[in-house]
Amino acid sequence: MNKALKKNTFRVLNGIFLAFLAALCLLPIIHIVAVSFSDQAAVSANQVGLLPKGFTFASYKMVAKRSAFWQAFGISVERVIIGVIINTVITVLMAYPLSKNEREFPARKIYVWLLIFVMIFDGGLVPNYILIKDLNLFDTIWALVLPAAVPIYNIILTMNFMKQLPGTIEEAAMVDGANYFQRFIKLIIPLSKPVIATVTLFSFLNHWNSWFDGKIYNNQTTNYPLQTYLQNLISNSDMTNAAEAIENALSNVKTLQAAQLALTLLPILLIYPFLQKYFVKGITVGAVKG
Repeated sequence: MNKALKKNTFRVLNGIFLAFLAALCLLPIIHIVAVSFSDQAAVSANQVGLLPKGFTFASYKMVAKRSAFWQAFGISVERVIIGVIINTVITVLMAYPLSKNEREFPARKIYVWLLIFVMIFDGGLVPNYILIKDLNLFDTIWALVLPAAVPIYNIILTMNFMKQLPGTIEEAAMVDGANYFQRFIKLIIPLSKPVIATVTLFSFLNHWNSWFDGKIYNNQTTNYPLQTYLQNLISNSDMTNAAEAIENALSNVKTLQAAQLALTLLPILLIYPFLQKYFVKGITVGAVKG
């Protein structure tokens, strides 16, 4: 078997394998969307596969009337905006000095090892819980944002990306009289757009998909972010009053849950295409050098 045939065979098998993995990810999403648009009788009879049965917008009309869903949606949007801004600013501000050599930043190795240490050895749930309680952050947006304010993996990824940037660019700017801050703003940030877009996407997904912290750091269900609200919905713990219980009894709970889950996917589907072109370059180049 010659090399060309081996290469073509590998490509075909690799394509089949990746298509299989993509199908495993997409089919459940397609099924949820199909259920959300299906008639409740068809859903109750388990007749819905990948296409809706008895196409209807009834579940979405009911979701539109649910103030609890939209309140949780708003809390998640607020969390994402604040959290992503904090994560991105801290990431680039820490990654730039850490990308320098020991001559420019003598304590660089110490800080890098400290970051790796705290990434591997976490304090645990109980100390975090006590800290949030002592800071009186329960039932506030800061309880969801501040514990994840320093994304160490993102910092290391960005640091490695900045390390591979040509040093001659900064040297030329330094000869022209640019200081570290000017070089950082006018050179490093524009050149680091791929990795910044990548870590921004990571931060967005982390904040948008997180539900457990919303559960433990909020005593009031009205302060739940969207994913925590949906977790309660799926476990049927969101029926906190008689009116809501009656509403669910008169409708098909599965279609209602599917509609809310489908709406939750929309922000990811809308944002990802804009950042996808930077994703591969940002994560591959940032992972090359240590």
